[in-house]
Amino acid sequence: MQALILAGGKATRLRPLTSRVPKPVVPLVGQPFISYMLEWLGSHGVDDIVISCGFLADGVRAVLGDGSQFGVRLCYVEEPEPLGTGGALKYAEDLLDERFFMLNGDVLTDIDLTAQLAQHEQTGARATLALIPVRDPSAYGLVRRRDDLSVEEFLEKPGPDATIDTNLVNAGAYILERNVLDKMAPKGSVISIERDLFPSLVDNGLYGYRAKGYWLDIGTPDRYLQATFDIMESHVTTAIGTRLTEAPGARLTEGATVDGRVVGPALVGQGCEIAEGAIVGGSVVLGRNVKVGAGARVAHSVLMDGVTVGERTEIREAIIGAGATIGADCRIVDRVMLGDGTTIGAENTLCSGIRIFPDVTLPEGAIRF
Repeated sequence: MQALILAGGKATRLRPLTSRVPKPVVPLVGQPFISYMLEWLGSHGVDDIVISCGFLADGVRAVLGDGSQFGVRLCYVEEPEPLGTGGALKYAEDLLDERFFMLNGDVLTDIDLTAQLAQHEQTGARATLALIPVRDPSAYGLVRRRDDLSVEEFLEKPGPDATIDTNLVNAGAYILERNVLDKMAPKGSVISIERDLFPSLVDNGLYGYRAKGYWLDIGTPDRYLQATFDIMESHVTTAIGTRLTEAPGARLTEGATVDGRVVGPALVGQGCEIAEGAIVGGSVVLGRNVKVGAGARVAHSVLMDGVTVGERTEIREAIIGAGATIGADCRIVDRVMLGDGTTIGAENTLCSGIRIFPDVTLPEGAIRF
């Protein structure tokens, strides 16, 4: 079985995390984000995968290669300009089989694709959308199904006075017969699969599969951190989550020098140094060669490769880019994001969602509260 993954967006809401690194290969609990999708697809027998790239496409190829390290075959198609979800599909048409999965590359999920495929075959569908129930339907566009599982209509995000009789939303995982592309606009056109293709298939072979399991659209810093913690706590099925759950104290610290304390769940990369009196965890990911100074405290955060944390500095609920240097006696808390190569001098306080872009330097004591 084949899959097409849409991975061409610029992920502007995740900057500076994605200022230099394309979102599909941003590290997530020690491995490229999209590798979780490759792992998930492989578990359902999908071994031939086309990745539709755009922004920083060379960076995706450099990390993922031919896919052999993930047990799949990868090939790439690069849009010359953003063409929308449907435009990307049409642009990849020549590489697609008669039946294939199409997936939104922004999603972390473990829904049952095998069951979705079984329903697709049973109903004789031309397209089957995975639909996921949500707690607050008022925040989403909704999908209404008939008793025979065919899609009846798409509902815009309901207003405050609307009557809501479904809580199913588009989960970004589709099974398509190749012939649905026949009546689409020509290759190179800007097309939305959600607004242009799917509505045209209502009463013409479009079905919805009610999925169960974990599902999260990782499009913001808050959701990136939530995904990190959910993987570490095995709320979503992943190999690394299983390893952490089974590790003593839910800690993986192989290849690190730990003179301080690590509290699980925690993933500490090769070459890390945690000085005496420092506390790392819980819910912390340290990339390779991270240095945490004496008396420092790091909790509920992600520190990429090569970060240096000064003595007595506190980092909590933050994302710190590769190669960043943070001086002594700093406080970096409450959804702060630091880009690659930033330098934060001693005795700075950053909080409340501040974002510092790559290679910026803040002198000692520049920001205090």
